[in-house]
Amino acid sequence: MLRKIAVSDLTLGMYIHEFCRPRLHDPFWTQNVERELCDEAVLQRIKASIREVWIDTRRGRGPDERATILAEACSIPYKPDTAPSSLDEELIRAKAICGRAKAAVMTMFTDARMGRAMNAEDVDLLVEEISASVMRHPHALISLSRLKTSDEYTYMHSVAVCALMVALARQMEMSEEQVREAGVAGLMHDVGKMMIPAAILNKPDRLTLEEYEAMKHHPEAGLKILQDTQQTTPAVMDVCLHHHEKIDGSGYPHGLKGEAISLFSRMGAICDVYDAVTSDRPYKKGWDAAQSIREMASWKGHFDETIFQHFVKTIGIYPVGTLVRLKSERLGVVMEQGEKSLLHPKVKVVLSTRTRLPCAPKVIDLAHADEEDAIVKCELAADWGLRDIEKLWAGEAWV
Repeated sequence: MLRKIAVSDLTLGMYIHEFCRPRLHDPFWTQNVERELCDEAVLQRIKASIREVWIDTRRGRGPDERATILAEACSIPYKPDTAPSSLDEELIRAKAICGRAKAAVMTMFTDARMGRAMNAEDVDLLVEEISASVMRHPHALISLSRLKTSDEYTYMHSVAVCALMVALARQMEMSEEQVREAGVAGLMHDVGKMMIPAAILNKPDRLTLEEYEAMKHHPEAGLKILQDTQQTTPAVMDVCLHHHEKIDGSGYPHGLKGEAISLFSRMGAICDVYDAVTSDRPYKKGWDAAQSIREMASWKGHFDETIFQHFVKTIGIYPVGTLVRLKSERLGVVMEQGEKSLLHPKVKVVLSTRTRLPCAPKVIDLAHADEEDAIVKCELAADWGLRDIEKLWAGEAWV
């Protein structure tokens, strides 16, 4: 599996796939690519010259092996850190996870397209890392993965749906094994798109009716890929095949209705659509997160209503990053969900609606007993001339 790591984590025994730097005429930067790192002098020159490098963990040591070996030596199972962290702290960690996850999904999906079996251990480790981030802070990675660019959509969409499925399963108080399986299902739900012609998959305009019909074959294509991966569970395969089914029976590929659709597939349908409509595509701008919730709630017969209610509790009526107008005639950006009420999140005020001038940034907790301010409505950043609003809540992670 390909992983991008900082050179500070580079050690002997790792297999270099590519340097994260422009190709130079110096033969050093070509002779030392695609090879196992065995020379301390080469290691030190790399560390002195560049910041990041791609490694192939299938052909050499991985960055987590040292921790794993130490844990095994102490007879203690190696587990990722799940201690709670602040949004600011977890956003930085989530940015690194998103980078690694995108590279890993690209590798796995490329393997699928080339007819090679996917490594089930790689899938499990990636889901474990995403799940740990969701446990540390339930909104950081989910919110950050929403900001994907259109050219990385196919891969980051799978990462986002994985995180949403994990968070939703936890909100529904599922067992740890069910949470893990939900995450794997989210990660693998669109693997069949690798069998769709690139001209259709990457088309910068809306699909024609014929192209859309071709795209609708990706669930069956994905099922075939997963059937060839012997360690894939029936539940994961079912989500891959049926995440486009609708409660009223108008979905595809089999027109299943109501509870004939599995629980995980009903969950997957919601997570898949939410990330799709909030993401920028070449032919359309993504909806605001809060707008997406309102629109999805109005689609009668599309989703399981009980699961959708759980989903709203998972991400909030006003998801992180939502621009809101306050009773005090100020605009603010939602920073955190309220612990007891979905209607009272923490908001960073940024602009006066009367003067249209910036305010001194200040985070207010609308759930605090002494706080009299309240949300009046959601607003669109473009209507107020606000650009890169993501910087206001994602901070360094957005840079």
